[in-house]
Amino acid sequence: MMPNETESFQYACPVESLAEGQMMAVELADRVVLLVRHGGRVYCLDDVCTHDGGTLSDGDFSDGQVVCPRHGARFDVQTGEALTMPATEDTACHEVKTDGGKLYVRIKQP
Repeated sequence: MMPNETESFQYACPVESLAEGQMMAVELADRVVLLVRHGGRVYCLDDVCTHDGGTLSDGDFSDGQVVCPRHGARFDVQTGEALTMPATEDTACHEVKTDGGKLYVRIKQP
């Protein structure tokens, strides 16, 4: 990994603070993102439903999908892909790495 790549990762939380199937919202780089542990891996999405701007972290997580609490739109936790209406646009997905028992996220810039 190149030095500037490493620097772009930001500390999010301890690995053990996120259990399998659990979601957690954290603020990084002036935006709120959603961390989700699924299948032994941690994924990171913007904590926003692209349908109406609501927070996904208040919703549910089931079968690898984050479900918006407002209108039921579903997003793939691995890719951010909008899977059901009323959402038609994907939500941003960010890179996650672990190091020394800590989770780090690199925010994807538009």
